[in-house]
Amino acid sequence: MSFSATKGSMEETANNEPVKSLEVSSWDKGSAAIKQQYVTTKEKFHESIDSAWQKEGVQRCGGNGQSAQGDRKTQEEDAVEPPGKKIKLEEQTEDRKEKEDGKKARGQFKCRPHRKPHNYDIRLCPSVVQERADKCFYGDKCKFFHDIAEYMSVKPEDIGERCHLFDTFGRCQYSVTCRFAKAHTGEGFKNLVNEELLKKHEGRLMVKNALDKDLQRRLRKKQVSFKASEAYLKTINKTASQGASKKKAAECQALHGSAGDCEKRTPHTVGALTDADLIKLRPSEKKQVDFRDKMYLAPLTTCGNLPFRRICKRFGADITCGEMAMCTNLLQGQSSEWALLKRHESEDLFGVQVREGCFPDTMTKCAELLNHNIEVDFVDINSGCPIDLVYKKGGGCGLMTRTHKFEQIVRGMNSVLDVPLTVKIRTGVQDKVNIAHKLIPEMKNWGVSMITLHGRSREQRYTKLADWEYIDNCSKLASPIPLFGNGDILSYEDAIKARETGVSGIMLGRGALIKPWIFTEIKEQRHWDISSNERMDILKDFTRFGLEHWGSDTQGLEKTRSFLLEWLSFLCRYIPVGLLEHVPQKINERPPYYMGRDYLETLMASQHVGDWIKISEMLLGPVPQNFSFLPKHKANAYK
Repeated sequence: MSFSATKGSMEETANNEPVKSLEVSSWDKGSAAIKQQYVTTKEKFHESIDSAWQKEGVQRCGGNGQSAQGDRKTQEEDAVEPPGKKIKLEEQTEDRKEKEDGKKARGQFKCRPHRKPHNYDIRLCPSVVQERADKCFYGDKCKFFHDIAEYMSVKPEDIGERCHLFDTFGRCQYSVTCRFAKAHTGEGFKNLVNEELLKKHEGRLMVKNALDKDLQRRLRKKQVSFKASEAYLKTINKTASQGASKKKAAECQALHGSAGDCEKRTPHTVGALTDADLIKLRPSEKKQVDFRDKMYLAPLTTCGNLPFRRICKRFGADITCGEMAMCTNLLQGQSSEWALLKRHESEDLFGVQVREGCFPDTMTKCAELLNHNIEVDFVDINSGCPIDLVYKKGGGCGLMTRTHKFEQIVRGMNSVLDVPLTVKIRTGVQDKVNIAHKLIPEMKNWGVSMITLHGRSREQRYTKLADWEYIDNCSKLASPIPLFGNGDILSYEDAIKARETGVSGIMLGRGALIKPWIFTEIKEQRHWDISSNERMDILKDFTRFGLEHWGSDTQGLEKTRSFLLEWLSFLCRYIPVGLLEHVPQKINERPPYYMGRDYLETLMASQHVGDWIKISEMLLGPVPQNFSFLPKHKANAYK
């Protein structure tokens, strides 16, 4: 069954019996309560998966591509699985080394080795793939193959009989380099075309906001004009100079008894008035967006890519936002950064999120650039980013403590944008020292159209529950500006409790990564006991969307696999409703080792990298030789 048909495929439990929602008692806090018949041990869990693989003649591999069968030593498991939940006893003391080890197991996976991007040497020259009339620009110096027969002799084997791009659009632009090339390759390696399907999609622009080559060239040569930004920046400098003049006049008055004497000594220079000084864009002239009573998919680095957003849109997400982009990289015309701004046709309410240090000039110019060159419904400033690299430069959460710079950035971006400007913040920087309530009334005066508040501080990260009581208080301060709450929503019951506060809407981040069908659950207000086959259908759709977005050649296929594996590192945290002793599952509860109702459900519950790779091979064929993968994030939400 296709996962898009959500109605009629819901179940309350595996036995079609209603399950009462109960509060998790204190004795099992931190660990999810699973029905006893499904609970197992770590050894039996891995033994069950390994035995199934051995029947198929498949050898299990770890994250570095090596075999993980045989003795499972603790060090090996710790390298590919999050450590087990430690029981915290009263009056228990730990030495410094254990505390340091505990810190390493939380947050980003910073200890993972830096790996260079895979070098795809076996490639056919684009001039041949695109069937250009003119010869290759590089001639004999070109590093790629020009003989198709020679290329086909060394090309990796196809992984399927049908090509999704050919079946959907009538033509596969990757021709013989496609890993499903058999489906659309004729005699003499000719790329076949389905004229009927091709005509149906002719002129249809499915993905918008691609970087124009001419714009990229002008950005690199610094030939792009930023008149509106420069006009605003002059007003900042003028205000600063006026402030300095007043300070100097006060000093003169103290020295000479009169400010007039100083004015005679230092003549003023007054600049000409410009339109920017006299004319301001009224809020009513900006594009109006109704944010209220909507579900907002949080902008997620790495995992919040376009194929994932398409999945969430199918399940009912109302607002989507691109991955966080760096302003400096956008102004330099970097293709990889501009790719984060791409928008699928299904994203009817879409925004982009930008961040930088505390530099009003860079942020304002970037806003003006986006305003003229891409199609968005709003622009979001990420002033809630907790990453050290950003914070130490004064960006992200650092902006919350630098209100003067923050105001200059917001007012500057607002002055050059024709669409609403939104801001995402946290409760504060330090734990138990909230400052958002002081900042929100000021942001209302700066011209912000919507505020998103994550109910945690920078230092807290994800180690404690979000403070929804504080979010409620802040929503009253923000009125009439809409304020969205964010944090710990993993079920429709969590969403109902969140909406009982004064928030205008909710933002979902990790909850959507763990179970993207949460949007359907919230809208239909019920728990969906989704089957393993339906979950597999979701992964199949993600891979199809990935091949559309990144390509069906070897390079695009492996990029799709990489993003799929990153997502699987979150998906494995989901516990099927029918297995739970108490509903719903809480986002900070670690699932114990359990056996699913079928082999696929058990496999999807594994937190072993080798099992994620196995799932990817079921969808995208065998991994290349010397393949390696380590997830960017560890399961610190369980801590």
